[in-house]
Amino acid sequence: MNDIDFSVVLPALPYLWSGLTFSLALTAAAFVIGMILGTALALVQHLDVPGASHFARGYVTLMRSVPLILVLFWFFFLVPIILGFLNGTGRPVPIGATYTAFITFGMFEAAYYSEIIRVGLRSLQRGQYEAAMALSLSTWKTYRLIILPQVFRVVAPIILSQTIILFQDTSLVYVLSLTDLLGAASKVGQLNGRLVELYLTVAVVYLVICLAASQIVAGLRSRTALKTR
Repeated sequence: MNDIDFSVVLPALPYLWSGLTFSLALTAAAFVIGMILGTALALVQHLDVPGASHFARGYVTLMRSVPLILVLFWFFFLVPIILGFLNGTGRPVPIGATYTAFITFGMFEAAYYSEIIRVGLRSLQRGQYEAAMALSLSTWKTYRLIILPQVFRVVAPIILSQTIILFQDTSLVYVLSLTDLLGAASKVGQLNGRLVELYLTVAVVYLVICLAASQIVAGLRSRTALKTR
């Protein structure tokens, strides 16, 4: 313990900040993509759209059955080959590590958000749907104006909990040679031989962010519980 020197952290702060910015940007983008695609998947299954509902169930099952790191490898190595085959050149079409990370994380999280939203759809009372029918609202307006706002309000704590896990999972982009918060700490630590100090610093950053988000989750759960009484 006497060899630990946290003075090496201060010069590394700009690089760590850059890594943290990337992690947060990836989390935000994956959240937006995941919520949009996840909502669509949930609605397709909930409405039991012919053909599309089977595809949605298969997609969700596949994404939830394999590790995220494997999906990253699939997208990074296989999609360029498939694109090269489709355009007739036979040559892989490079996508790039950054696009791979943003698209893959969004597609992967969509499966989890989809299940959360689907459970929320099933939890609403039948009277909500019957009231919309009595008002002669179309299916689109029923879900956009009545059903989905209530669902999002109910499942908000669970969605935020999943987003915390998403933020932690961003460290997996190291397999694509991208520099997130943990990756930045690792690179700086290897250069100056102070991995312990850098890893401890990053652990504190993750702890603070996740604890703050967890407090928001707890607050949302309390508000939801009060409204349902």
